[in-house]
Amino acid sequence: HTHTHNPKYVEVLGSKMHYVEEGIGEPILFLHGNPTSSYLWRNIIPHAAKVGRAIAVDLIGMGKSDKPDIGYHYDDHSRYVEGFVEALGLKDITLVIQDWGSLIGFRYAHEHEANVRGIAFMEATVRPLDLSDLPLDTRIIFPVIRTFPFGYLLIQAGNIFLNKLLPDMIIRKLAKEEVAAYKAPFPTIKSRKPVAKFPSEVPFSGKPAANHQTMVGYSEWLKVTQMPKLFLKFSPGVAINKEMAEWIEKTLPNLTTVDCGAGRHFVQEDEPDAIGQAIAAWMSTQLKK
Repeated sequence: HTHTHNPKYVEVLGSKMHYVEEGIGEPILFLHGNPTSSYLWRNIIPHAAKVGRAIAVDLIGMGKSDKPDIGYHYDDHSRYVEGFVEALGLKDITLVIQDWGSLIGFRYAHEHEANVRGIAFMEATVRPLDLSDLPLDTRIIFPVIRTFPFGYLLIQAGNIFLNKLLPDMIIRKLAKEEVAAYKAPFPTIKSRKPVAKFPSEVPFSGKPAANHQTMVGYSEWLKVTQMPKLFLKFSPGVAINKEMAEWIEKTLPNLTTVDCGAGRHFVQEDEPDAIGQAIAAWMSTQLKK
């Protein structure tokens, strides 16, 4: 059963950003990654809406948000998310993040610490990566899609992220209408530029250098900040495998871990209720003023 939410739009830096929301109270901001949209959170939002104002935004160029003619770099996405928070006047945010949403969300929390109450994360990037951190199948493809023209051919022309990586990283089989909802924002080669740009923007073995520095900054901060954190753990995971999970549990202070069961990368499609219930319970206990 899929929950549907009415589309809402706000202007940010001269473009419309799409979001959905449910509930009232303190804001809970959901940040998706590549190649998804706020649609990813549709069955988790109703749980969060019981304890606050659940808001899921489409990153710029993704979902139903506009596709301005920009570079779609890490800095661009951060700027638009900051602008979104300002446009809606969101204060004391609880972040719920995954995939690229985690690079943007951890950075936002590090740079705007006073405006963030807590961070719930799953299949996230908590520290800089190198090849040995990746599963074997990803290890082979990832360096390839970061380079031109392979990235262009596979991602923009071949639509590999939506045709192959998305379904491969979910345990259950998506229904036809779910697949259609994920593919809708990217009908043409040109429309897939934001999707194609993400892989080369991931800090990897120290490059791009500026992005790597940003990630080192938030990673070092995560090791010391007392900000409440909720780690939603999945097995076998992709971004967070067993070794990475152990590192997180050993290293990050004020951490609550909830084992949510079986999942690969787009865990929201396999265990939305476990995720939603864990977030609501953590917010009710850990984040009480």
